[in-house]
Amino acid sequence: MTSRKLSRRQFLSIAATASAATALAACTSQASAPTEAPKAEAPKAEPTATPKQEAPTEAPKAEAPSTERKPVEFLGWPGDTTTPEEKDKFEAEFPEYELKYVAQQEGVQLLALIAAGTAPDAARVESNVYQSFAKDGALMDLTDHLRGDPVLGKPDYFIEPQETQRCAVNGKWYGIGSCWVAPHLYYNADIFAEEGIEPPSNDPEKAWDWPYFLDVARKLTIDTNKKHPGEQGFDINSVERYGIDWPTWWIPMHAAIQSNEGAWIDPESGKIVLDTPQATEAMQNIADLNLVHQVKPTSAAMEGLGMTNTQMLETKKLAMAVDGSWALAWMYQMKGKLGTAVLPKMKRPATDMQAHLHVVVSGAKNPEGGWATVKFLSEDWFQEKYLMSGLWLPSHTSLMTPEAIKRWCVGPVHPEGYELIVTQYAPKYGHFLTMPIGYQKAADTVLTPSMDKIWTGEATAAEAMKVVPEANQVMADEANR
Repeated sequence: MTSRKLSRRQFLSIAATASAATALAACTSQASAPTEAPKAEAPKAEPTATPKQEAPTEAPKAEAPSTERKPVEFLGWPGDTTTPEEKDKFEAEFPEYELKYVAQQEGVQLLALIAAGTAPDAARVESNVYQSFAKDGALMDLTDHLRGDPVLGKPDYFIEPQETQRCAVNGKWYGIGSCWVAPHLYYNADIFAEEGIEPPSNDPEKAWDWPYFLDVARKLTIDTNKKHPGEQGFDINSVERYGIDWPTWWIPMHAAIQSNEGAWIDPESGKIVLDTPQATEAMQNIADLNLVHQVKPTSAAMEGLGMTNTQMLETKKLAMAVDGSWALAWMYQMKGKLGTAVLPKMKRPATDMQAHLHVVVSGAKNPEGGWATVKFLSEDWFQEKYLMSGLWLPSHTSLMTPEAIKRWCVGPVHPEGYELIVTQYAPKYGHFLTMPIGYQKAADTVLTPSMDKIWTGEATAAEAMKVVPEANQVMADEANR
């Protein structure tokens, strides 16, 4: 299962373009409380006799206050650095620190840097290894810092309960989420207009049910002879336009499983539960989009076309695509009219919510500078930059108010009605996938190879997920090592 990776340079370039189109709201830093001034000594009594006058000596020169900043290192995206705007704003807000961006080398994990004695002060950590890193002692406990912060410590600052679900490990916070992202539908609105079909909605209360979604996907799938799947003479090897592309990596698959009232990880036991009927049925539904209904391109077909889903939408070779909210950052530039919508529902509206976290590294040379960095990256100003670009969804309630929505959730990036995905769909129907200690090893060695057989038809979902007990044993072994 693969996903499209976005380099931070693309990330920042897109954000800069959007920032030029819409004014960013300025945010002010919290002034530190003044320390108590030292008490002055009482003046000495005047002598009764006039002393002998001596030549005055030159007063000692006061030493100039030190302007040297203490470096704070942040481990971020490979091959990039902070923007001048970000660096300047951080150092204006925290004048005692100099922000230094450390580009993560491909394949070099944070734990390796810690072992080598070259750990940064703060870092970005992916959600799939966050709990494992906390268990291994790689991350500093930020609970007291967070509680004591007048802004971040407010009970309604973050969207809940999802923020606590991803950040808290045994009741302690070792990081703060960067934002949220969530998969949803993208579609070429011109195709729907030409076919006379009403497009799907951004309103989760109007989510298509699964049978209706399949019917529309069949109507929108045509071969070179204008035949639809299920019709006599339809040729799957000469499809002119597919109805839907639904990727099979974990984020869009988690959304499907939640929509079928299933779960990936049981929240009570912390075990993988992909072998339940709800989970296997959802996975089979996605596999059957290609294997049975013939409305979804295979990986081989996509590779043969040599096109991304954005290019396929633009050239009308694809009517609808499931992708992350981050894809809006480039999809909005496609020719033709782009539409967005909530995912079709199997039993209930649902989507996945994910994003990387920002952490302070355990044993950092400058832990307070590391906390200052995490705090800075958790401010509205920083998050709003990337909301405007289409890359992120908010994790702060303050960026979901009507006033904030009018600032950043606007054209040309955000289509009309997209605010419903931001304020209704993601926070009310979004599910965070907690990945317990040892999960990544279980996924790499057991789950993913078996799940791949589902998409090719080598095994049904129920057959493939018989490996779940083995995967849970791998997790247990990792947790107990």
